[in-house]
Amino acid sequence: MRFVKPFCSFLLVCSVSWGGQATTPLEYDDVFEIEFVSDPQPDSKGEKIVFVRNWMDRQTDRRRSVLWLADAKGQLQALTHSAQSASSPRWSPDNSKIAYLADQQIHLYWLDSGRNVQLSHVNHSPANLSWSPDGQWLAFTMFTPVSKAPPVTLPGKPVNAEWAKAPIYIDNKQYRADGAGYLPAGFTQVYLIAADGGSAIQLTDEEFNHGSTLSWHPDGSALYLSANRHADWHIAVSNSELFRLDIKTKQLTALTDRFGPDTQPQVSPDGKKIAYLGYDDRKLAHQAMRLYVMDIDGSNSKNLTEDLDRGIESFQWQANSKDLYITYDSEGKGLLAELSGNGRVKVLADDLGGSSYSRPYSGGQFAVANNGLVAYTQASTAHPAELATLQRNKKQQLTSFNRDLLFKREIGKVEEFWYESSIDKRKLQGWIIYPPAFDASKKYPLILEIHGGPHTAYGPYFTMELQLLASQGYVVLYTNPRGSTSYGEDFANLIHHNYPSHDFNDLMDGIDQVVARGFIDERELFVTGGSGGGVLTTWSIAHTKRFAAAVAVNPVINWYSFVLNADMYSYFSQYWFPALPWEDPEHYLKYSPIQHVGKVETPTMLLTGESDFRTPISETEQYYQALQLRGVETAMVRIPGASHAIHTRPSNMMAKPAYIIYWFEKHRQKTAK
Repeated sequence: MRFVKPFCSFLLVCSVSWGGQATTPLEYDDVFEIEFVSDPQPDSKGEKIVFVRNWMDRQTDRRRSVLWLADAKGQLQALTHSAQSASSPRWSPDNSKIAYLADQQIHLYWLDSGRNVQLSHVNHSPANLSWSPDGQWLAFTMFTPVSKAPPVTLPGKPVNAEWAKAPIYIDNKQYRADGAGYLPAGFTQVYLIAADGGSAIQLTDEEFNHGSTLSWHPDGSALYLSANRHADWHIAVSNSELFRLDIKTKQLTALTDRFGPDTQPQVSPDGKKIAYLGYDDRKLAHQAMRLYVMDIDGSNSKNLTEDLDRGIESFQWQANSKDLYITYDSEGKGLLAELSGNGRVKVLADDLGGSSYSRPYSGGQFAVANNGLVAYTQASTAHPAELATLQRNKKQQLTSFNRDLLFKREIGKVEEFWYESSIDKRKLQGWIIYPPAFDASKKYPLILEIHGGPHTAYGPYFTMELQLLASQGYVVLYTNPRGSTSYGEDFANLIHHNYPSHDFNDLMDGIDQVVARGFIDERELFVTGGSGGGVLTTWSIAHTKRFAAAVAVNPVINWYSFVLNADMYSYFSQYWFPALPWEDPEHYLKYSPIQHVGKVETPTMLLTGESDFRTPISETEQYYQALQLRGVETAMVRIPGASHAIHTRPSNMMAKPAYIIYWFEKHRQKTAK
């Protein structure tokens, strides 16, 4: 990890001349040089900001994190050591201490002495830390196992005999999850622990998951949370309600009752209102989260963002208990805005982002002090997330943790453009990454990189993977075709029960626009994408022969087998399709790339994590074998131990673009001949 000196000034950093900056393109192992800021938390006075500084450890091949402190002038100080991977910092009400998570335990840091201590000694990882208003307690959520004896006991095992491992009996509704593997039996429950240590006190105990954010009533009498406690919770997976949890009696009282998610409750500072996110579930593939405000007893609920037509990502009350701060994505950008009690929206910043650093997905984090100082993660196409503040319309970037990487490397210039759909004349948004030292008088190969989801959005953000592709001399195109979020519900749901379809045409229209500029060699067009982008990659090569080669990353090939193998099978089967697979197999097959594999001639590489439970590797194997049977040139790259998020380990984030470039370069040579 590359530390700046404690108390260094960002103003000094900005005064450095970059006149002698090197022009060497990014190299693959530069993935270990990335740093980014997350979870900024100002104290209540707005004088100091604690935040998470994330870095890549070459020795362990892991992302690690430490806590740092910044003041309003940009002076920085490290709080925790790099040997301890710390996250989720939360200020005590009197600003004297910071609670945080590290090594699956709760820790405390004292500002005056610099001492810290491990507070909890629990058997599973705490989450959703929240201080009581008097600073005497910390509430949190934690997985709590349920002990189940196996239904069968085998007789006859001799002493010290080496038998096979015992069979594993599974009857859990949600029995595995991407990134976690096969899940033990149990549920997430709510706990308390005293701020001066002691045993954790369990507040909920029924067989439902209570893993939501927690909000205290100002008098400390109750916590407010979200949970799906319906009998059919494993089927109606999005049907959560808000509850009041009385601290003394441990009694839960439901405050909402509708079909749809109600989540992320926040009690207003005066204790009279609750703000929360949710929507009336219409079983659409994409449904935008709205922000509601209701009385503390659950009455008089009012939707404040119905007219915005954008999904609210996060929010926080202002000190006046009337207005709120909100974040949402619009046209690929992360926006931070004020929301008045009557629903009026005023945008404050349009550069919120940085939660993704491998590919240019939107998203970011923020928090607000009582004096109105906003701390947030600021991102651009030039760098991953840095710490920024906003107060009285004045923005200030307080960190520049990637300046050493950007000093020695030249990254590709990113250009936004809009184009028109050939299907229905809709306006579509895209971005071009030019290779370093780009010369418009020359001809370049083009890579179309397709985002996943499909209900997500790319935006004007730094992307290590795509920049690495550009560094190898390729022009890289990424777009938001129909189905993408941040353009309204109607745009996203153009592919509802209709995916893939005209989103393919939107992608081809984007290529046509770039090719028309005159600097692309049309013999060297390539396509790649992950997850939903892998779906569209395999769909595209069956519907056009314009690509010289393709790389499909963790794709879905057969919707029938996908729904019955994916970890989120209850959700996918209800929201992405009009019926269960055996009730309408024709629909599932119609939109499955495997149905069209007979038309594929494009050399295709498939790349998937072996521990991917979101789009299981069996999907990749189906397509690989189908292409082999057809005699199409193909290769399969399996990433041992990798989940759906291949980039989680830095070496895998390096390997992914390296293999993509290998495959494309191999087929560039063929086109050159």
